[in-house]
Amino acid sequence: MGFEKPFQPAEYARRVGDVKTRMQAAGFDLLICQDPANMGWLTGFDGWSFYTPQVVLVHIAEEWPLWFGRDQDAKSAHITTSLPAENIIPFSEPLVHHATQHPFDELCELIESRGWGSAPIGVDFDAHYYTARAHHHLVGGLPNARIADNRELVNWARLVKSEAELVYMREAGRIITDTMVNALNRLKPGVRQFEVIADVYRDQIMGYDNCYGDYTGLCPLIQVGEGTSTPHLTWSSEPLPDSGLIVMELGAARRHYHAPLTRTAHIGPPPDDMKRLADAIVEGGDRAIEAMKPGVSCEEVEAIWQRVLRRHGYEKKSRVGYSIGLNYPPDWGERTASLRQGDNTVLQAGMCFHFQSGVWLADFGAAISEPVVVTDSGGERLCNVPRELIVV
Repeated sequence: MGFEKPFQPAEYARRVGDVKTRMQAAGFDLLICQDPANMGWLTGFDGWSFYTPQVVLVHIAEEWPLWFGRDQDAKSAHITTSLPAENIIPFSEPLVHHATQHPFDELCELIESRGWGSAPIGVDFDAHYYTARAHHHLVGGLPNARIADNRELVNWARLVKSEAELVYMREAGRIITDTMVNALNRLKPGVRQFEVIADVYRDQIMGYDNCYGDYTGLCPLIQVGEGTSTPHLTWSSEPLPDSGLIVMELGAARRHYHAPLTRTAHIGPPPDDMKRLADAIVEGGDRAIEAMKPGVSCEEVEAIWQRVLRRHGYEKKSRVGYSIGLNYPPDWGERTASLRQGDNTVLQAGMCFHFQSGVWLADFGAAISEPVVVTDSGGERLCNVPRELIVV
């Protein structure tokens, strides 16, 4: 068997058509997409090659996008996409990490050869792998083009998931449910942090019933004791204590569609202040997730959460959630809609969010988060792990 493509060509054709409509409204004739998630969403391209320059070009008048990347990665494009062979265009291998030249020099030559050198061009200015040097060579190589930030145009097109995409989101939810339950069962005094995480990696990839998992956009996160007062610490060799608080933020990815999940556990009877914080987080999250229906705005969901927190005497200054879906390292967020004050994005059925309800105080913190899908009856939880402070 060859590579099993995640979607049919008609799904990609629909996506490209939607993006072209958005391009026309934004005044772009050409998009240069370097975000690996955008490249994958538009074409199906999948390979660990995003550490070198590579792009997908979408032109308003072309039926299919063009893939442009490293010569030795061109075969990956032939294997993982349904693009016509002539639309897969490699750059010269000596340009990789060249002292003065850059792959975008040949990209500019390609664009000029197609007659697009004076076009209004949209670029992923804030994409993780779009470097200052790449931009310098692009601007220098296309002096007549009108190059502008496309302001995450493709990211926003990804916001509402198709039914085919939701299949993978729900499968990722099942994988992370099993992974989190197993990780929680691993929490015992004396077990070293890296031993817990080693099993997490295995469960993430093994999946269930031949539904394997992909590598995730974020690595597993674990905080212990005072470390729970900050959210993004990773594992160490330290053994788990005889008594204390543990927070784990884990994720699973199915065909690169992500379901993140956070749970807080306490070894031994938890102190009252920790129980109070966890109860407030659960209540606020429950009320907000119930409200995640089409027509409700992101800031309205966040306001529901904040009202519950304030009633319990807490506050959370950072956002309480963000859109999720297809992604690659270093993140699983889509960098579009956020559940926070001032975000007037109106929810639609099929949008997916990580409701990240972490609250971090001076000495400790807690988080009981959920990946959810917006539906007519409220947020559908993708996971089935008890929403409570887990007592070990």
